[in-house]
Amino acid sequence: MVPPPDRLLIQRAADIVRKGGVVAFPTETSYGLGASIKHIDALERIYIIKKRPRHKPLLILISNISDLIHLVNQVPPAAVTLIERFWPGPLTLLLPAKPNLPWPLCANTDKVGVRISSHSWAHSLVTTLGNPMTATSANLSKYPATYKAEEVADQLLSFPPDYILDGGPTSGEAPSTIIDVCTDPIKIIREGAINPKDIRSVSA
Repeated sequence: MVPPPDRLLIQRAADIVRKGGVVAFPTETSYGLGASIKHIDALERIYIIKKRPRHKPLLILISNISDLIHLVNQVPPAAVTLIERFWPGPLTLLLPAKPNLPWPLCANTDKVGVRISSHSWAHSLVTTLGNPMTATSANLSKYPATYKAEEVADQLLSFPPDYILDGGPTSGEAPSTIIDVCTDPIKIIREGAINPKDIRSVSA
């Protein structure tokens, strides 16, 4: 059972992100690493913290569908159907990116991965921050995902985030499902928490 969001802790985490810091926080699947998309230095630090290959873009959390206007050129009809069915939730959509977004968000793909979290702490954090933030998993590249604050601290010991927002253990479910809606038909890039059959039943 997820405890109610601690407003003081969330405000502290949001203030750190707003000033260009990197925080770890719980999501409905595992812990994630959050940095404001307005701070390129913070986005680049995530690659150092995770030892993440630079050709892999960082996925983004938004608090409201209206935030898409700042990130994407358009929302294809297939995306609208999936959004209505699975947001908020562990579904990341690859959408056509607006030009001139920071490189870590697209990594030369011309696409940006976005979702709205259904986890009360994660959603409260991005809402309190007031602008989109990253939500890549809080683990070293090619290492297991982290489901507790203590696991984040242990695994990211060499290059720790500025703050770990401890919202208790996460569900331990598979990561978010990633779907490319820029193609026709849509393509499942990563199978995750949402059953592919449910995706196909909605998008058929």
